[in-house]
Amino acid sequence: MLHARRWWRRHWHLFVFLTPALVVYGAFMAYPLLSSLTYSVYEWDGFIRRGFNGLANFVTVLTRWPYNERFWGAMSHNVIFFLVTFAIQTTLGLFVAVQLAKKWRGFAFFQAAYFLPYTLSLVVVGFLWLMLLNPTWGAIAQGLRGLGLGDLVQPWLGQRSTALMTVILVNAWGWLGFPILVYLAAVQAIPAEFHEAARVDGASPLQDFVYVTFPLLLPSIAMVTILTFIWDFNAFELVFVMQGASGSPNYATDLLATFFYRTAFGDPTTGGEPGQIGVASAIGVMMLVIIGVVSAFGVRFTQRSQTEY
Repeated sequence: MLHARRWWRRHWHLFVFLTPALVVYGAFMAYPLLSSLTYSVYEWDGFIRRGFNGLANFVTVLTRWPYNERFWGAMSHNVIFFLVTFAIQTTLGLFVAVQLAKKWRGFAFFQAAYFLPYTLSLVVVGFLWLMLLNPTWGAIAQGLRGLGLGDLVQPWLGQRSTALMTVILVNAWGWLGFPILVYLAAVQAIPAEFHEAARVDGASPLQDFVYVTFPLLLPSIAMVTILTFIWDFNAFELVFVMQGASGSPNYATDLLATFFYRTAFGDPTTGGEPGQIGVASAIGVMMLVIIGVVSAFGVRFTQRSQTEY
């Protein structure tokens, strides 16, 4: 008893500081997650929970039309969303980070300029680009017409062939500042002696990057890739703002998160009937499993590729 009192006197402040964060996390993260796991195994009549039905909701999502078609379509869009974003951030993002690491004139300005979009709300980014991409009076359309390239103006968000890629590029614009910042910190952390040794051995700037810089950046690249995967498989706000709940024609931009939303609160392909909470929860649980499994493998790879110098 005396030992417990002494421990409390020494650590009471931990509870004072941790309790608010734990309450917020429990109310807005842990509770919804546990509720979704529970809701996914029950039958629902609108917003009223009925009896236990086991894995029936999961079977519905994977085998029953139109849920299975929309689920696999949204899954493929998420994969494309991730792959294109990953390609942009590991090429353009890494290139910009390496150039910024040289601290040329204007370094601070360009560093802030690249990172600024990442600080903006995705809702703001979505509405901003909706106005810029408007084919009638948007700034991009007007600029193309002013350059005599009016034939290139088209409803980028209104046609199936360009809608998804347009949203992906807008997302990359908003997200690119984060990997640039991470890569820049990793490049600056590489000891200068490594580059000096490579130059003494006759390595060209390209060889120095390929054989010195890039291998030492692999842990940072892996970490950013994991975060990008989690982010892209949870993407919702930007797609919802730029395309609405029903997406572009034929749901060309539908992702798992927007499919989850439409299933729970009304989907025109199922007669607009709201309240498919059980099926929507099953979609959410499968998203959790996909993200959890891939992230676990990614973290394991990152731990193995840690470099000490």
